Amino acid sequence: MNVTHMKYALEISRQGSLNKAAEALFIAQPNLSRAIKELEGELGVSLFVRSGKGMEPTPEGAIFLEYAEKILKKMDEVADLFKAESQSLQRFSLCGPRSSYISAAFARFCASFSSGTSEVYYKETNSRETLKSVLDTDYKLGIIRYSEKFDSYFQGYLFEKKLVADVIARFSFKIVMSKDSPLAGKEVISKDDLTGLMEVAYSDLFVPSLPLAEVKKADLQGRADRCVFIYERASQLEILSENADSFMWSAPLPAKTLDRYGLIQKEYADNDMIYKDVLIYRNDHFLTELDNLFLKELEKSKEECL
Repeated sequence: MNVTHMKYALEISRQGSLNKAAEALFIAQPNLSRAIKELEGELGVSLFVRSGKGMEPTPEGAIFLEYAEKILKKMDEVADLFKAESQSLQRFSLCGPRSSYISAAFARFCASFSSGTSEVYYKETNSRETLKSVLDTDYKLGIIRYSEKFDSYFQGYLFEKKLVADVIARFSFKIVMSKDSPLAGKEVISKDDLTGLMEVAYSDLFVPSLPLAEVKKADLQGRADRCVFIYERASQLEILSENADSFMWSAPLPAKTLDRYGLIQKEYADNDMIYKDVLIYRNDHFLTELDNLFLKELEKSKEECL
């Protein structure tokens, strides 16, 4: 039994004629007749009988039509309910790197819309998980970060996966530390200056089709003798704030973030590596009003920080 057969039976009852029902349904009369016979065979009863007045429901047919009408009405109500909800509900979803300039843009974005119903999702993670979330789950936007020297690996992968990719930022990492750091008085930090200090870092490097060992070898900073790996940005900033002998490599941070945690950021003397933040989304996704609103705030935040 299917919904179409129910609609056919109800139309025959309304029209009182097989021919008139076929015309109203824009189908051939033999096809309509065949569909009703299939329905009757499935139910094991006759639904209509011919009379001088045309096609009339049998007693069993009258019961079936009563239920069919109720079922179709409920289906229409459900469809209208979710159609109305989908029209009024605004959805936004973003995966991106653990980056203060992006989170600052997201915070202002959340404060910029207040009318209507909305669902907003924001996940800070690494490039591998961002790609997976955009490709395999319901996250619409992603931002991936990688060294420019790996551009060919990422561009090839993005093209293969049919992802739209737009560069939103290019920058060099800075060294972030506590205001009480022994290096606070230096304008530019050298590699030797970092000897003996504790590095706070993320340990989730990823480049498509390239072994992790090769990625680590090409990593800007290598690793300090003492290294603490953190996977949550706020904890990382707290550790830097509380440990004067610690440092981290980071994209430039907003002044508000630095002030909030009592941090400073310095240039690195031998820093010739450029990093990219790239916006990605599936090629069948069209940027929504909320998407564009976020990107507007992101551009402002980037100008302030980078």
